[in-house]
Amino acid sequence: QVQLVESGGGLVQPGGSLRLSCAASGFTFSRDTMNWYRQAPGKERELVASISSGGGMTNYADSVKGRFTISRDNAKNTVYLQMSSLKFEDTAVYYCNVVLSWVSHWGKGTLVTVSS
Repeated sequence: QVQLVESGGGLVQPGGSLRLSCAASGFTFSRDTMNWYRQAPGKERELVASISSGGGMTNYADSVKGRFTISRDNAKNTVYLQMSSLKFEDTAVYYCNVVLSWVSHWGKGTLVTVSS
């Protein structure tokens, strides 16, 4: 059974930083691309960042380029999202995602609130 468990969300001031983690189980983590999505209130879920199975390739939404960094530790079955220079508009629930045999699996999400 695929499980994705996000952690690390919270309240942060504009300009601050947070690191999200996603612990994965139930599949061969090291073989699959991992994704971070987010969904802000009243908006559709959007792809924030992706990382290839070996970590050598990453992609980012334009809105977070230069501020967010995705990484992974295949020995720990964990993917991370380091977020810096946070803005009000980064407020959202952040979800970990993996697609296995064309089926999309999601965690329950972790809430990030950027507020002064």
